[in-house]
Amino acid sequence: MNRIRRLAAATLVTAALAAATTTVAVGPAAANAQTGAGMVYCRYDDRETPPTISYGARGDTVKEAQCLLQFKGFNIGSSGVDGNFGSSTRSAVRAAQAEYGLAVDGIVGPRTWYWLRF
Repeated sequence: MNRIRRLAAATLVTAALAAATTTVAVGPAAANAQTGAGMVYCRYDDRETPPTISYGARGDTVKEAQCLLQFKGFNIGSSGVDGNFGSSTRSAVRAAQAEYGLAVDGIVGPRTWYWLRF
């Protein structure tokens, strides 16, 4: 299932870039997508690089990270996009960091945001 999601996400991003669409928006407000150079937004936190977040964080920035992780095919746990950066979200962040060749620390900082956005 995760491979299918990743393939679908990659296909969607590729199609958006090929069609000269600059943003792919997913989540609660997809109709109000912001523009950006091929960037993906879930519309919980529209900043290109939101603040660094880690285990224990709460709020819309966490929801944005969770939504992007889920969109990219990573398992964020049974709670889904709930705005609570718990152990399942940390595991998903670590899996994403490993896949993207980043330092695996479970913290969503600028480099991790970059890879989640594109």
